Amino acid sequence: MRASDTELAMPASAAEAVEAFGDGRGVTVFAGGTILMPEITHGRYPTGGRTLMLTRAGLEGITGDGRIEIGAMTRLADVAASGVEPLASAAGDVADPEVRSQATLGGNLCAPPGAESPRGDLQAALLAAGASVRSAGAGGERTDSIDEFLGRAHSEARLVLAVELERPRRAAYLSLRRAHAHSYAVMAVACAELADGIRVAAAGVGPRAVRLAAVERALAGGAAAAQAAGAATDGVTPHDDALASAWYRSQVLPTLVTRALERLQGG
Repeated sequence: MRASDTELAMPASAAEAVEAFGDGRGVTVFAGGTILMPEITHGRYPTGGRTLMLTRAGLEGITGDGRIEIGAMTRLADVAASGVEPLASAAGDVADPEVRSQATLGGNLCAPPGAESPRGDLQAALLAAGASVRSAGAGGERTDSIDEFLGRAHSEARLVLAVELERPRRAAYLSLRRAHAHSYAVMAVACAELADGIRVAAAGVGPRAVRLAAVERALAGGAAAAQAAGAATDGVTPHDDALASAWYRSQVLPTLVTRALERLQGG
């Protein structure tokens, strides 16, 4: 990519960022750069259109106590240090300190699956926490549940402004990594006890993180952790990729869910 290949916009406020993004057509959002910089290096960065750099848009920061708001440009290192679970554990598990000092919450949430490995490490934690996502795009600003946001992720261009969540009563996060897999988790499970019950979500079992509804129903019915985890693969279709086979994922997921639930109940 050459500088002349794309129009560069550097908004100085959230309002300017929303205006520059518009309906998102032809816009590439540059947040921390940990995904886009390799695309530039390998000549895969989209040419033409507009690049929206958010480093000066004022979208970073963590505010609130019971009700937490985390700006889209908040670095994962800051999320990891926040104590807001299960997000803090998930953010602290991403890649290495160098990446976490650059990568952002919004960038991680919106990252498309990689050619060889999954991305979006925080999706399961956000699903378990019952988070909501404030975003802008065609039709203006709105707030969606994280479930709704992820369900529309590939059909609608949205600029994430912030994530909001109630601090869970208890939460746990557990990931599975394999040797030499660098920054990607094979799978991850997050669970959180909220006012209306326990939510359980998994990443690395499909193109995006999913709620494990059968596990949640079993827990609501009084099942113990291991018994509830036996339903972990119900409604889930694990996939093959460079990190693991679908068979491996289907065999290991119930064990990972059991351990995460035991950690939650022990906490």
